[in-house]
Amino acid sequence: MKKLASALLVPMLVVSLNACGGDSDASDGSAEPSGPAAVVDVTGMAYTPAEVTIEVGETVEWHFDDGGIPHDVAGDGALAGQLQSDLLTEGTYSYTFKEAGTFTYHCTPHPQMVGTVVVEG
Repeated sequence: MKKLASALLVPMLVVSLNACGGDSDASDGSAEPSGPAAVVDVTGMAYTPAEVTIEVGETVEWHFDDGGIPHDVAGDGALAGQLQSDLLTEGTYSYTFKEAGTFTYHCTPHPQMVGTVVVEG
């Protein structure tokens, strides 16, 4: 009986470990990324870092926390009107970039606040 229990326990343990694997690198490309490729802090009247580099299909997430001062993310050029957050004093906004290129953005109420996302193909 002891041998039978051990024989059943080992395969169950292997199945359990495989099922709890966390982030997967599925060979069919169906795995979702575990989080944003880059995080930009919106604080101190600036986007920090002011420039990030990501790959096509990756996401940038902006974290707003500037002591109650409202900011947004407003795309320039090709992304004007697409890359557009609400005015936020706290919280996050994210955007997934689907094309390669260099994209700039600014804060509508504070046009001196500018940032750049470089998307490599």
